[in-house]
Formats: sequence, C-alpha cells, structure tokens
Amino acid sequence: MDLTELEKKLKEGPAVFGVIGLGYVGLPLALEFAEAAVRVVGFDIDPAKVASLEKGSSYIQQIPSQRIKGFVDSGLLAATGDLERLAEVDVIAICVPTPLDDHRQPDLSFVENTAREVARRLKAGQVVILESTTYPGTTRDVVRPILEEGSGLAAGSDFFLAFSPEREDPGNKEYRTRTIPKVIGALTPTGLELVKGFYDRVFEKTVPVSSLEVAE
Repeated sequence: MDLTELEKKLKEGPAVFGVIGLGYVGLPLALEFAEAAVRVVGFDIDPAKVASLEKGSSYIQQIPSQRIKGFVDSGLLAATGDLERLAEVDVIAICVPTPLDDHRQPDLSFVENTAREVARRLKAGQVVILESTTYPGTTRDVVRPILEEGSGLAAGSDFFLAFSPEREDPGNKEYRTRTIPKVIGALTPTGLELVKGFYDRVFEKTVPVSSLEVAE
C-alpha cells in the first residue's frame, strides 16, 4: 500500500465513500460528499430506505427528493443492502444508531454488529471512521478489536481507524452538515492526516484532535 498515493486519492482523487446507516446522520453526510463529486455507496439494512433512495425519493423531511434524485441519476449516489459492495470503497463511515439503554448508557449493539460485518470484508488500505454517538474508549476498546480479529489486519498499519462525532442539527438552515466544524480523532497521526484530507473536501472547517478519546 502506497501511503502517498492513498493520501492523494483521498484528498483529490476518485475516492469512493461508503456510508453505513442512512438515517438522519448518514444520509446528509452521504449527500454532502456526492455534492463534492465524490462517489458514494450508501448501505442500510432497511430495504424500504434502499428502495426509496434508488427511486430518488427522500424519507427525511428536511431533504428534498430532487436533491437525492440528481445524485442517483448522475451515478454519484447508490444505495444497497449488500455489504459485499464495501469492496468498492476507500473510506467507510459507520453511522448506525446508539440508542440509550435502561441505564441511560449508549447501546453499542448496532455498532458492534456493524463492525463485525465490516471486519469480514475489510481490505488493507481502507479507512474506517466511527460517527455514531458514543462514550470515550469505544473506538479503541470496542471497535478496534472487532475489526482486527475479524479481518486479520492491524489498525494503524494495514487499515486506518478514526472517530468523528456526528453533529447533525436537522432543520437548522444556518448550520448544515458542511458548515458545522468537524472534529476528527484517529488511532495514529497518519490516519488523522488521511481522514482530514478526505473530510476537507466537504467540510468548511475540520478540527483534528490529539486522540480518539478526545474526539469521542
């Protein structure tokens, strides 16, 4: 894996972005990258969401259908339930729900299950970014072991791991996805640079921080 080539591809080349979880966090994120002419493959376990997007139809009130349809028709946005298509992507964003449990703690079952599915298909050189709301330590202590054990690859050398908290504010016309400062933390400095270069294509301001836990 040539890091220089990867960095250039993520900053300005024909990188492909995979977004897992096409709810109120994942879909706006996917659309911002499509708007920046980055090809996006969106993944969701809900066949109704996938079918809706394939038709260019929105299921989120603040997102007009014509915006989605334009990207679908141009080939910049595809929706699928088939995780085998992760083979096509360079960067994987996990945007699945973390609802609070009975003890008011984030339920990580969606994150853990998604990480297991990603691990089975993870390739050297891919970048994985957790965007789901969670507590400090999740990316390093929960997601990293699942990805490494399931893939046989090492985080930080074979693939890159980061966390960037979602900051979606549905319906806010002043602050939309691209204008809200985007905090990024990564396992390694190289991973941080890769994610920053990629997110700089879309976000008006990225804020790199010193660790995964600081970002969380």
